[in-house]
Amino acid sequence: MDKEIYDKLKLDEHYYGKFGQQYLSNSNIKTILNDPANLNVDKGGTNPAFLVGGYFHTSILEPEKRGNFKIVDASTRNTNKYKEEAKDEPMLLKHEAHNADKMIDALMANDICRDLIQPILGNVVYEEPAITELFGNQWKGKADIINHDEKLVIDLKTTGEIDKFKWSASKYNYDSQAYIYSKLFGYDMLFIVIDKKSHKIGVFECSPDFYRRGAQKVKQASEAYDLYFKSENFDFKQIHTTEML
Repeated sequence: MDKEIYDKLKLDEHYYGKFGQQYLSNSNIKTILNDPANLNVDKGGTNPAFLVGGYFHTSILEPEKRGNFKIVDASTRNTNKYKEEAKDEPMLLKHEAHNADKMIDALMANDICRDLIQPILGNVVYEEPAITELFGNQWKGKADIINHDEKLVIDLKTTGEIDKFKWSASKYNYDSQAYIYSKLFGYDMLFIVIDKKSHKIGVFECSPDFYRRGAQKVKQASEAYDLYFKSENFDFKQIHTTEML
């Protein structure tokens, strides 16, 4: 990958902004397949779950940026105190940050997880971007962790029910993420997951079938993208499903 492209994709403002939108990503798959007319449309607002997830990831992977997250001591986002302090900028609630800190402590107290994420000695990089061609389109990804010694791409996830993660992984397209990232970085994918309530930890490897299902989703999304965005004057109003009842 060209160094100029790499340097831009390292920065969130470009990775998630206009520059990065020239590439497809795993987060686009659901929209391409279900709501293609709104691909890359900014719907405004910040999902609180994404804000908490960002704080969790940043605290582990880029702790020097932890101060970028503003925290307000309010019980909910409907209180006057939150509205006065947050205004147009979304903020973490104090209890959300506190629980995220407890999750981080629990995760890093686990010897296996800590050694995979932050080995004392080891060739590990964080927030690493890459691009590659898959099924005729350019795809991007940014790995949470690449552990070169273990030859693993490691992704950190938080979940509301860790006992159901194995089944929800398909719903949230973690199978296609695993396929894309294995092609981007040349290593197998490993998910390290922590339950937001119980703080139970799970380490999930990816089976060949998991990768195959992911590849099929990426292929389907690529074909849909070609139809919707590479066909001249495609009319989104004509999209419909046909099924036999």
